[in-house]
Amino acid sequence: MKPSLLRSDTQLNTDSYYEASVQRPPVQPPLEATVRADVVVIGGGYAGLSAALELAERGRRVVLLEADRIGSGASGRNGGQAIVGYACGMGVLRAQLGAEGARQAWALSLEGVRLIDERIARHAIDCDRVHGYLYVADSARKARALRAEMDELQRDYGLELQWAEGAAVRERIDSARYVAAAFERLSGHLHPLKYALGLARAAQAAGVQIHEHSAARRLQQGAGGVRVDTDAGQVQADFAVVAGNCTLPEYGPGVLQPIHARIMPVGTYILATEPLPRALADSLIPDRAAVCDNNVVLDYFRLSADNRLLFGGRVSYTTMTPPRLRETMRARMLTVFPQLAGVRMTHLWGGFVDITMNRAPDFGRVGQRVYYLQGFSGHGVALTGLAARLVAEAVCAQSQRFDLFTRLHHRPFPGGPWLRTPLLALGMAWYRWRDALGW
Repeated sequence: MKPSLLRSDTQLNTDSYYEASVQRPPVQPPLEATVRADVVVIGGGYAGLSAALELAERGRRVVLLEADRIGSGASGRNGGQAIVGYACGMGVLRAQLGAEGARQAWALSLEGVRLIDERIARHAIDCDRVHGYLYVADSARKARALRAEMDELQRDYGLELQWAEGAAVRERIDSARYVAAAFERLSGHLHPLKYALGLARAAQAAGVQIHEHSAARRLQQGAGGVRVDTDAGQVQADFAVVAGNCTLPEYGPGVLQPIHARIMPVGTYILATEPLPRALADSLIPDRAAVCDNNVVLDYFRLSADNRLLFGGRVSYTTMTPPRLRETMRARMLTVFPQLAGVRMTHLWGGFVDITMNRAPDFGRVGQRVYYLQGFSGHGVALTGLAARLVAEAVCAQSQRFDLFTRLHHRPFPGGPWLRTPLLALGMAWYRWRDALGW
């Protein structure tokens, strides 16, 4: 695998279990004309598709531009975990928004999870939806930190969960690695690419005009509206919603330079085993919940509908595919489930997610007519749908809920375009060492 951001990402995604388990519809034609819309949406992942759907349902004419194929970015490759809350934790939100603002943000995160189920039901999206989430800790220090976090969520935000430690953890997950666990039923998991394709079908049924292989090359705004240029066409609209992680080179030149330095691409990788016997699969995670540990460099995993273990982790902060990735991922899986030593791996894939410095979401405006959604920081399955609803409200002149998130402060990653990635990689190497020692 070549080490460049574009080639390593694209080639690795060809081995995706998600891609192998769906039948994609025909390619939507690229934009090759000048068209007019009320809103142009840039990006065909969850955020862009959901925003286009919300806007079309509000009577807006919407054109959506996708640089590659629908769901070809993080929305079609991720771990499929739909999680309440935020990657930054509630402390960051409380510090910036105050106690009442943090409670509002928590309630909105619950709405984001509910939106998934509402859209699945309303649009008949078959995406293997499962409820149940297990937070786990692999050391005494991490167990104390997990307990403190869960106590806060119970006390201040009303999250209902069940706590286990010691031998009781094995009732939730058949692994000797973990010393404590917390289980809740609001969060869960799904097949991410099936969900993305289902959103696309719903958006088209609502009247959204989708163009694949239509990277946005330039975005301009003025008093009369916005203009987005692609290689062969142009969209003129009243408003634009940028929801395509346009800081990443694979998606074309950046179209919103003022906000690029506030997010960083981080590679994450997932392996899929062959289908396991049902009894074995059920013994690994009896509730069939999604699982994630609370290390800084974390592992996350779940069972698929056809009883494969999908095991994610081994992040890269250098934009290069890690060496010996298959061996490393298998070793990490066996550290958790040594009983799978004889099981064959069938797929290995990865891609990039966008993170912010403080891991809080970054939603806002550039000028009066351009809205952006970025910085989901690993919580995008649920949070993107919420962001889409809020930005649709804002475009339709109801911006109160959207503006809650614009109050969050975001700093650029230090080091500028050349040094920020090495600096981040160095910092995360320190945290990886701490995790390995159980600190």
